[in-house]
Amino acid sequence: MVIREVMLHNPYPFQHQPRKGPMSEINVVPYIDVMLVLLVIFMVTTPLLSQGIKVNLPQAQAQTIASAQEPLIVSIDEKGLYYLNTATHPEVALDAQQLSLEVSEQLRSAEQKKVPRQVFVKGDKKVDYGKVVTAMVLLQQAGAINIGLLTESPAKAV
Repeated sequence: MVIREVMLHNPYPFQHQPRKGPMSEINVVPYIDVMLVLLVIFMVTTPLLSQGIKVNLPQAQAQTIASAQEPLIVSIDEKGLYYLNTATHPEVALDAQQLSLEVSEQLRSAEQKKVPRQVFVKGDKKVDYGKVVTAMVLLQQAGAINIGLLTESPAKAV
């Protein structure tokens, strides 16, 4: 009779009872939602951050260069116009004299701070080679000792 009474009150005697204390599990679903929203935001804004002039670079295999300070990059577009990435208006073309003055000021400033400044030329592959050489001569006259050429890594065949 005792067994029948227990079975009438609780037909499943070995079933777990719900906890009445605090739950010690963390619900991570809201965190995942926030991370996905941030990911989408960064994916949308990253292409907008790239600055500079659209230059179709020649392709070559070379090691990437790391620098503590932003290097001076002289861009030469397919029309042969010069641009400087650290100028007050980097999207505005500079003539040879303006380019030389801007670069010499920035190199002097870096020399006074005892911080080496890297100088690169980024020329469109359709531009006349003479324009690239002229830019390098202007940079040397402005005080640049080592001048590098920027290229684009070739696409690897799959």
